[in-house]
Formats: sequence, structure tokens, C-alpha cells
Amino acid sequence: MKLTSKTDLEAPIGFVYATLADFPTWEREVVRRGVEIERPADSPQIGKGATWRVRAPYRGKVRKVQIQVTDAVQDDKLVFGIDAPSIEGTSMLELISLSPRRTRLRLTLDVRPKTLAARLFINTLRLAKRRVDTRFDKRVTQLAARIEEMYQRSRSQEKV
Repeated sequence: MKLTSKTDLEAPIGFVYATLADFPTWEREVVRRGVEIERPADSPQIGKGATWRVRAPYRGKVRKVQIQVTDAVQDDKLVFGIDAPSIEGTSMLELISLSPRRTRLRLTLDVRPKTLAARLFINTLRLAKRRVDTRFDKRVTQLAARIEEMYQRSRSQEKV
């Protein structure tokens, strides 16, 4: 199943990429939400090859997922590989500079089932595709708003 969403941000592309690639900040954010996250000892801290082992409750069960940065191009894109016992997939965040202070963020999530149960779950999501797309768009818009807010705070701190 493939989900795609795009949104425009009132922030320069360099700031947006730096914010998205600030992995320690995102790690702290997910830990605050009750997710267990572990970095393998041989994993680089940033860039291609950075890996996380994640344990998170979802639908009444603790799910284990491994996420790895498979490609990172400065001010262009971040690609993550997703591997779990029942699914695998990729997530790609692409950035396009629309102007010096405006950036387009395009997020693509492609998930493939590995098990029969996962296949049934993904087929159920396909039946509710419109609702799933709406929720996905809403989350991407919330992410964009958060990045814009961070940019506005950084600009106001520079003026002081």
C-alpha cells in the first residue's frame, strides 16, 4: 500500500532538512510518547546507515520495527527502510525549494505485507483508502506546522 502527501512550508529548505535530519530530537519525542527506542552500537548517529530498533504498542500489542536510513541527500531527500516481522517498506521525505523561504515537503510511505495477517490488515486499509489518506495528510500537515513553528521561534530568537 502506498500513501503520498505533500505540503508547503514557510521555511527555507536548509532549515527543513536540518530539522528532519535531527534524529536525537525525534528520538526524544517518541520516547516521551511511550515508545522504546534502541540504537545498535555499530549504527552511525546521522546519515546513511543510521538504525533504530523500535518497540511500540499498536492495536493492543507491542510491535517491533527496525528503521534504517537507506539514503540521505543534503537538502533533497531522506529515505528510510522499514522492517518488521509482518511488514516491510520504505518512507521517503523529498524536499523541493519553491523560493528562498518556501519549501515543499513530499512524504511517501510504501508498505508491503510479509504475512497473511498483515495482508488482510493492509487490504482492510485499502477499503478505507479515503479515510486513511485524509489521516495521513493531516499528520503530514501537523509535521509541517511544527517545523514552521520551530523556524519562526528560531527567527525570533535571532532578532533578540
